[in-house]
Amino acid sequence: MAIEINIRTIEENITVVELTGDIDASTAPKVSEEILPLATPGCKILINMSNVPYMSSAGLRTLLSLYRQTTTKEGKVVLVGLSEELQDTMSVTGFLDFFATAENVESGMATLNSIIDN
Repeated sequence: MAIEINIRTIEENITVVELTGDIDASTAPKVSEEILPLATPGCKILINMSNVPYMSSAGLRTLLSLYRQTTTKEGKVVLVGLSEELQDTMSVTGFLDFFATAENVESGMATLNSIIDN
């Protein structure tokens, strides 16, 4: 299954990345190519994963790379819409220690703003 990536900017320069499809060894390079350049100084990124049914270790590496790039540039990333399966995988692997999560884009914006305010 191919990955579909839709990137848009909403209020207060928040970038929303909508991902649709599996993130695996064949699609992770495209995801990296599209999202890693978003890690600019002070960036605010919401990644909507509600339409991502499966993510392999290649996808986890992509998210970790984004996390590292944004934190070195004092940016913030919030993952929204994680399925129970993805949330479990990320919890077991320790990835949820790095990322703030929210149920949807609206609550993700509130989470992102609360991180910024702290």
